[in-house]
Amino acid sequence: MRRTTWSALASSALAVAAVTVAAVALPSASRAQTIAITGGTVYPVNGPKIENGTVLITNGRITAVGAGLPIPAGAARVDATGKWVTPGLVVGGATIGLAEAGGPQFSGGYNDARARGTAGVSASWRVWEGTNPASTFFRKNVQAGVTTVVQVPQGAGWIGGQAAVLNLAGNTIAEMLVKAPVAMMASMSPEAAGAASRGELLARMRAVLADAKAYGARRVQYESGNTRSFALPKQELEALQPVVNGTMPLVMGVDRASDIRAALAIGREFGLKLVVAGAAEGWQVAAELAAAKVPVMVGAMSNIPQSFDQLAASQENAARLRRAGVSVILVNTGPGDSDAFNVQNIRQEAGNAVAYGMSWDDALRAITLAPAEVMGVADRVGSLAVGREANVVVWSGDPFEFATSAERVYIRGVLQTGESRQDELMKRYRTPGSPGWFERP
Repeated sequence: MRRTTWSALASSALAVAAVTVAAVALPSASRAQTIAITGGTVYPVNGPKIENGTVLITNGRITAVGAGLPIPAGAARVDATGKWVTPGLVVGGATIGLAEAGGPQFSGGYNDARARGTAGVSASWRVWEGTNPASTFFRKNVQAGVTTVVQVPQGAGWIGGQAAVLNLAGNTIAEMLVKAPVAMMASMSPEAAGAASRGELLARMRAVLADAKAYGARRVQYESGNTRSFALPKQELEALQPVVNGTMPLVMGVDRASDIRAALAIGREFGLKLVVAGAAEGWQVAAELAAAKVPVMVGAMSNIPQSFDQLAASQENAARLRRAGVSVILVNTGPGDSDAFNVQNIRQEAGNAVAYGMSWDDALRAITLAPAEVMGVADRVGSLAVGREANVVVWSGDPFEFATSAERVYIRGVLQTGESRQDELMKRYRTPGSPGWFERP
């Protein structure tokens, strides 16, 4: 995501929900055989790399990882000699599957990544319910090694909706969901909150969080009309309960160092499970973020300020935060509509982070296990560990290099095959005599 897009994305959000989606059954195709990926350099992320390693997959889950493992009889062997094997990439913030062709103004396209809400509040909105499993953008990003995304709301609200974790394969939303809801998105934008200043925004935020706590403690009285009036309707107060109870992360979009300190103060005051997103000036308060154990979602593609909140932007931001002990999740901040269409660009974010001082291992963790841990799905995705869903990628080389390709991609143990819309269009228009082809004069 461009930095401006991330700010808009984060500004839509602060929501948590009441129902956690249970683990969906693995597709029957994943039960067809045991798969043994052998001979590659395996990067489990939750442990050191394994030379000449083996990854065993059975019934859609990882059953063994190591060197010199016995291969079960009848297993389908995949020779990964000379290749790199990693977990599928996990993009920490995206709207893929919610918009096609940019919006209604483009050839009848749609955009379901937004909610109007009331006075900038749409905490009860569940963004994943608008996902289109037939989106043409899933296939091409899977081909590039992305298996999982944290799908987030995008829009103008300051309390904007509930996020979910989805795998990028499945015929229905239920098949794609890993877990929902996983976070509430929010923004430290006075404009989004209808406030005239930061101080007014903070006052309104404290009032809303206090109302949510009071509602949770006095539900019976509320239903009988024996409470004071609250700033939000019932469904919004209900959606905020996991936030004020500290069981669901509140992802706060904020860039300026002083605003990050204000967000940390709000988190301490209400006992929130806070995550900071954007954090253009995060490196200036890295020690405070580390001391508060607050994860940060940040990009590495640009150091050009897009506003006065980002004057201290630095491409070394991610590396400095990580060196200070902050848990870093890399998110897309580069061009190319990388939140909605090209989530695959997360590889370049990671490569840039390494170029500007982050260790390679930390960069891989920041696009696999780190987002899985923060969103509460590390027991499902993000590492090559026994019992995890078999989201596995076999790469031709270092996944952070431009020339590297994802040669085999598995989601829940199923090899992802088939052409993307881009593949089909390329074949159509470059083959002489094919429909739609024309010869240049």
